[in-house]
Amino acid sequence: MWGCGPTAPNSCPAPALRSDRRGRPERPVRPWLEEAALALVGERGPHGFTLAEACRRAGVSVSAPYKHFADREALLASLALKGYQEQRRRYRTALAAHTAPAEQLAAFAVAYVRFAAEERALFDITFLAGLDKSRHPELARAGSALHDDLMPVTREIAPDPDEAFGLLVQVAAAAHGLALFQQQDMLPGPWNTNSSVEEQAARTARALAGRRAH
Repeated sequence: MWGCGPTAPNSCPAPALRSDRRGRPERPVRPWLEEAALALVGERGPHGFTLAEACRRAGVSVSAPYKHFADREALLASLALKGYQEQRRRYRTALAAHTAPAEQLAAFAVAYVRFAAEERALFDITFLAGLDKSRHPELARAGSALHDDLMPVTREIAPDPDEAFGLLVQVAAAAHGLALFQQQDMLPGPWNTNSSVEEQAARTARALAGRRAH
């Protein structure tokens, strides 16, 4: 005789999961909205959709976002913070793989352009959405954290704080420019591949570091 209880646990049916109107297991609305917004940014850019469109894509009511986000910019700011956090994770991993400062900067530059290629929507939100950091101070703090991770590396090459900061800006600006050139197909064909852009970013970072070291 079959039963359901401690003596026959395998015979008990699994508890039913609550589902939303699309039949998905129920979970907080916030992740669905973030996923929908990220997909829309990937298709149209950070300025190419409305909050109502994100709701439709997520399959939630138009009133649902306001429990989590004050407006569309707040939704984008939440994603931008994730972008900064993912960048920091990647940059720290890149720095930890080397001990020589010039190679650490080269690895950072490679991680920068790789993030832009692999996480285009997050990259665009983080750098091209025009978010007001006075409204979202957590973004300013996240950006400062990246600076704090990299300054000790550049100060090994250029002990003067101003020169070290200048080197950091130059390496980051070069990597950022290469990332945008690749996204916009501004590099000639053979040089517009991921591997070529990464190699160019690393070579430029080493050259900038070497120039400061002499």
